[in-house]
Amino acid sequence: MVRWEPGSRGRLEAAAMALFGERGFENTTVAEIAERAGLTERTFFRHFTDKRDVLFGGAGALQELLVSGVANAPASASPLEAVAAALDAAAALLQQRRAGATVRQAVISASTELRERELIKLAALATALADALRGRGVKEPAASLTAEAAIAVFKVAFESWVDPSNERDLPRLIRDSLAELKAVTADR
Repeated sequence: MVRWEPGSRGRLEAAAMALFGERGFENTTVAEIAERAGLTERTFFRHFTDKRDVLFGGAGALQELLVSGVANAPASASPLEAVAAALDAAAALLQQRRAGATVRQAVISASTELRERELIKLAALATALADALRGRGVKEPAASLTAEAAIAVFKVAFESWVDPSNERDLPRLIRDSLAELKAVTADR
C-alpha cells in the first residue's frame, strides 16, 4: 500500500461510491474501500470519520455556501430573494457534480439509515438559513418559514435533477420550483 499520495481523499471517495453502487452501502466495508483505492484503512480514517462521511462530508461546505449567499444578498432583498440567491449559488456548484450526485442519491435512497441522515442534514441547512435570515433582521416566524420553504424548494428541485429522465439543469429547476412555490402561495 502507498504510504502517502496526493489525491487520497478523492480516490477514497471514488472507490466508495463505486462500491456503494455495486454492492450497496450496508454491504461495503471501509477495508474494501481502502483496498479499492490502493490505500490503507488508516488513511481512510484520516479523511473520513466513517463510511457515511463519504456521502455527507460536504454538508458543511454546502451550509457555508448557503449562509454566505444569504449574507451577501443585497440589503434590499426580501427574505425569499435572499434565500433564492443562496440556492442559486449552491445550484451552480452542484451542477458541476451531477454524475456523482446522481450516484450519491441512489445510494441514499436505497437505505433507510441514510435517508434519515439526509433529512437531518436538510433540517440543519434550514436551521442555518433561518439563523442567517435572522442575522439580516428577519423576524420570526418569517425567518423559519422562509428557510424551511427554501429547503423544500431545494429538495424538490434536487430530486428532479438527479432523475435520469430529467434534462434540465439544477439552477433552472430551482428557479422553476421557487416560481411554483410563489404561485401556490400567492393571494388570490
